[in-house]
Amino acid sequence: GCLVVAMSFALRFLMQYTFAMFAFWTERASAIEELSFLLYLFLSGLIAPLEVFPPLVREIAQWTPYPYLIHFPAALLIGLPVNVVGGMLVIIGWSLIFFLVNRWLWRKGLKHYSGMGA
Repeated sequence: GCLVVAMSFALRFLMQYTFAMFAFWTERASAIEELSFLLYLFLSGLIAPLEVFPPLVREIAQWTPYPYLIHFPAALLIGLPVNVVGGMLVIIGWSLIFFLVNRWLWRKGLKHYSGMGA
């Protein structure tokens, strides 16, 4: 359980860090984070457990990283039947995606602003 919680925290950090990289190109980077936070509120299980949502919403949510930030670790810790290995692989997959996008945005940003002293 502790490993899954740590992985979830790392994924959330990578998500926010990646959204912050958009500040290289737009002054609306905070709006991107706010939109992500809105999705986080509803699709992570923070407002209500995913089991109370309609099946279509639950199915769509499973394709996003949000349920693996709160719902999956909480379900694991309270003993609900979850696919632990599958959930961990999804967290690793989303972490890898956000890490690669993050590094790409960072390199592009440094290249774009290299004349500014970076």
